Amino acid sequence: MKINLVEHFLSLQGESTHAGRRCYFLRLAGCNLRCSYCDTRYAWEENCGEPWELEALVEVVLRSGCPLVEVTGGEPLTHAETPELCRMLLAAGEEVLLETNGSLPIDAVPREVRKILDCKLPGSGMAQYNCYENYRLLQKHDEVKFVVGSREDFDFAADVVRRYALPEKTERLLVSPVWGRVKFETLAEWVIASDLPWRMQLQMHKLIWGDRPGV
Repeated sequence: MKINLVEHFLSLQGESTHAGRRCYFLRLAGCNLRCSYCDTRYAWEENCGEPWELEALVEVVLRSGCPLVEVTGGEPLTHAETPELCRMLLAAGEEVLLETNGSLPIDAVPREVRKILDCKLPGSGMAQYNCYENYRLLQKHDEVKFVVGSREDFDFAADVVRRYALPEKTERLLVSPVWGRVKFETLAEWVIASDLPWRMQLQMHKLIWGDRPGV
């Protein structure tokens, strides 16, 4: 069984509640969305990667010696093989994160996988593709991420949190600014003034390395 891979590398986790941890990244090829602020456009096309056997990918991760791995993209759930890859990584003793854009069902993903689920906001141009059915499948260890590019985005995110009672499903609600569109201090003020239990985050990898591809 093969899957198209764009790149794999060892780095620091730059986002989520796992930010700052050593993490091995598997970036899969292809994405079904075209977000306005995307910083991995080089992974959009299905044919931009190379086919890898799933067993070979697991071996690469194990050789790194890193116990934390993230499967990302692109959009990893465009591949029917992704849930099996996650199962194999779990069976090998890895802690597995799955970064997904929130537009495709997560029901086939093993419950033990820590899913980081984007909720697309109006500024992304992709808000109409959110799969809100996913929220009933969330585990406490899963995360929902809102990338905010305007006050409209922030208010949309707050409405989603309330409408789907997300604090009852996960304590890991993350809000971050679109890089260069919303000032850090502005978003911080919105978060402080809100009555919602979310956590503001910044993209640590960009603060360290800037826009260098592959980080």
